Amino acid sequence: MKKMQTGKSGRDGEKFWLPATATEMQARGWEEVDVVLISGDAYVDHPSFGLALIGRWLEVHGYRVAILPQPRYDGPDDFRRFGRPRLFFGISAGNLDSIVANYTGNAKVRNDDDYSPGGNPYFGSAGQRGLRRRPDRATIIYAQQARRAYPGVPIILGGLEASLRRFVHYDYQQRKLRASVLTDAKADLLVYGMGERAVVEIARRLEAGRELTGIAGTCERLTQRQLAERELAQPPLELPSLAAIDDDHGLFLAAEKLIEQAARSRSATSLLQRQQVLWLLQHPPAAPLTTAELDRLYALPYTRRPHPAAGDLPAFRMVRDSLTIVRGCCGNCAFCAIARHQGPEVVSRSPESVLAEVKEVVAQPGFGGTISDLGGPTANLYGCGCARPGGPCPRHDCLYPKVCRHLKIDEQKLLDLLERAAGLPGVKHLFISSGLRMELLLRTPALLRRIVERHTPGVLKIAPEHTEPEVLRLMHKPGPEVLEEFLARLRQLPSRRRIKGDLLNPYLISAHPGCTLRHMERMAAKLKSLGLVPRQFQDFTPTPGTIATAIQVSGLDPESGRPLYVARRDGERRAQRRVLEQIAGGRQQKAKSGKRKEEKR
Repeated sequence: MKKMQTGKSGRDGEKFWLPATATEMQARGWEEVDVVLISGDAYVDHPSFGLALIGRWLEVHGYRVAILPQPRYDGPDDFRRFGRPRLFFGISAGNLDSIVANYTGNAKVRNDDDYSPGGNPYFGSAGQRGLRRRPDRATIIYAQQARRAYPGVPIILGGLEASLRRFVHYDYQQRKLRASVLTDAKADLLVYGMGERAVVEIARRLEAGRELTGIAGTCERLTQRQLAERELAQPPLELPSLAAIDDDHGLFLAAEKLIEQAARSRSATSLLQRQQVLWLLQHPPAAPLTTAELDRLYALPYTRRPHPAAGDLPAFRMVRDSLTIVRGCCGNCAFCAIARHQGPEVVSRSPESVLAEVKEVVAQPGFGGTISDLGGPTANLYGCGCARPGGPCPRHDCLYPKVCRHLKIDEQKLLDLLERAAGLPGVKHLFISSGLRMELLLRTPALLRRIVERHTPGVLKIAPEHTEPEVLRLMHKPGPEVLEEFLARLRQLPSRRRIKGDLLNPYLISAHPGCTLRHMERMAAKLKSLGLVPRQFQDFTPTPGTIATAIQVSGLDPESGRPLYVARRDGERRAQRRVLEQIAGGRQQKAKSGKRKEEKR
């Protein structure tokens, strides 16, 4: 195998993008590439983008990697840009599921795409309405065109869309259940979760001419005969089939609960599900990266900029001066897929790794002095871990119904990191813009004071999601007393540190399965009594890979199995959202009126 040059090949230490054009490939003196990574996003060589992480990880392991961002998919020509890849095509829909990127939660077409040049979701000028840059179900479409371009080249699916659509899943745009994206795309393998370990193992096996069987963190598609011939260490757990789920939607909830339990426990048992004529076999998950490995990943030579062809990219502007300090989530909210994709274990980067990246950000051209975020799925999970004697429990459910007594919370570790990072030369402001778990902040009073006083970018983001116990239970969230205690704690801070209600950004969800209009009205009354303004809210979106979506489809309570109310009709969903809009609108109008009176004075 030819070893590729590193990203720091310039004499003056200049960093280079991975080749995204044939000209860039030829400039490196390459006649071929080992791997072509295809994405529904424009190419940004920044560690907030999965495409950059996987590309650089393969590069540092000695492989020649080319990037094919947002290819035209109305033919195979774009997929031949780099010639026939020696090892495989790696296909992802991008940082977002393509249906989420293209449609609102109510299945209305989105008019912009933050991951496309200029936010324009179409090829051509902004005024044209032709071919979208990111096709619906992009993973399947890209796989089809890659196969047309070079038959016989292995096709490996990965990224968020593939990960969450690996089993039978619900597609809210089509409003129907679909088979695994692996069987629909007729790909050779699917990598689920954070794929660094699996993708390197795949490359090594293809390099050696070995089969892609039994790789941790992957799914295979098998015929009945292949399945009968497969020798497994232990019998797999068989999930309800697509046909059975189509006949009884209650089995969809049953299947999702089994998948969720296996994901949380990091079960060593494989999962098996019949699609149509094929079987999907999921092998146990890959081990999460260690802190040292995560440090190495984020120390790779990213340019931290969009490729010149990407132009002005809204998504990049949002994360340009931000850093990821923690991976994984042990919260397991019913409507969220982070735990299933990133894993239930929390892995934190070392302070030295984070500080080294802050220095890189400061050295970037145009840096204005503000680190916009030190965060992750939940910023204040940094430094947390399981202190249970004998090792982590199989539940990995550390925050529900209350904070587990075995959860180790290292308040000082994050305080020290904030102090050291904020004190680096060139850093004028350092913010935490990621969401924060209130129940953890209640246990870390010094950290709460520090964040409120020095690291809040205008508003403090919290995520109560709802205020009513019945809905919070279905969301797998602690009860309403957490929000009330948190607000009381804020009011106890010294006045110069205190945050008023209108400086809090409570994230709220309407029309969650099990939520009625009456629940929304009670929430509105509760928010008023607490002095909270609903600044950020959305209708529940039934995305693949969540228990809440399975509740929506089945109409069943996941604990009791009894039927519950689901707001499925557009009018029912709008009515719930309108309750929050009326509060927000009234508060905003009152604020504007007060401002006009002040100006007159």
